[in-house]
Amino acid sequence: MQRYVKIALGLVIVVIILGAYTRLTDAGLGCPDWPGCYGFLTVPHSETRVETAEMRFPERPVEHFKAWNEMIHRYAAGILGILVLVIAVTAVQRRRRIGAGKPLKLPLALLVLIIFQAALGMWTVTMNLQPVIVMMHLLGGFSTFCLLALLYLRESQPTLATEPKLRSLQPLAILTLLVVVGQIALGGWVAANYAALACTNLPICEGNWLERLDIAGAFSVPEAEDYEFGVHSYAERMTMHVFHRIGAIVVMAVMGLLLLKLWLGATSQWFKRLTFVLTFLLVLQVALGITNVVASLPLAVAVAHNAVGALMLVGLVALNYALFKIKRKEVSHG
Repeated sequence: MQRYVKIALGLVIVVIILGAYTRLTDAGLGCPDWPGCYGFLTVPHSETRVETAEMRFPERPVEHFKAWNEMIHRYAAGILGILVLVIAVTAVQRRRRIGAGKPLKLPLALLVLIIFQAALGMWTVTMNLQPVIVMMHLLGGFSTFCLLALLYLRESQPTLATEPKLRSLQPLAILTLLVVVGQIALGGWVAANYAALACTNLPICEGNWLERLDIAGAFSVPEAEDYEFGVHSYAERMTMHVFHRIGAIVVMAVMGLLLLKLWLGATSQWFKRLTFVLTFLLVLQVALGITNVVASLPLAVAVAHNAVGALMLVGLVALNYALFKIKRKEVSHG
């Protein structure tokens, strides 16, 4: 089963990248129906099919580039869903064959999550990019990545040395994980509401941004038939962006403190390598965020910002898992 989990881990990051690319190329409604495209299994290309498609959805003329972006993302997500089903079935069969000792709840939770993700993907289209649904879909993708990484750790059982100086770090590691989850949610909200370019100055925003904050409006969802390109006012989008900027500062402070303590306290290569990787990802993520602002959201940089956020989150999940394991090992040996 470990082989399936490895393949799924590789595929889920591809799906996350494709999802970000689809969103950033404004292709979320490239196919206005679900699961097909204008009523077809693939993007309509022939003149007859294009005419039929545009008769079915006159408000959505066929744009082949956007439609293929959306459908490739769906195909990849569908393959991932099948793979997660195979993992769940394999876990059930293994439990029946050898009994307890191997993960079962985690593969089943993954299957439930992937089904919910499919529903969110459908609602993203049928509800015309409703921001809450779009943000939940992004968080669901990141959660799938985290659960697959956790399952891989459970299956591979890495050898972890006792780390006496790291015993006290678990509360800070959990706090860092929660702060990063909150920041990812804020980033998802910014993206879902097309607020990525609402502030173009550093470090927070231009002008008298503090006086223009509209927190209630920024975290509400106005009634609309179509949410493509956003429906919030500038002040509301600016507020979303400001919160994401402040969140980034909080993440740098909290995660920076955690990484410093890890580097000073860790003795084993496993923890030192993970600390180095997380430090690199944090620095890279900050650099990508700044580049997004000063270069007006280059597509490749924005997609990378999304992917690196997912990798940071998974790295923190792995760290929390390892800290929990060494603490439990010390208790059992104590």
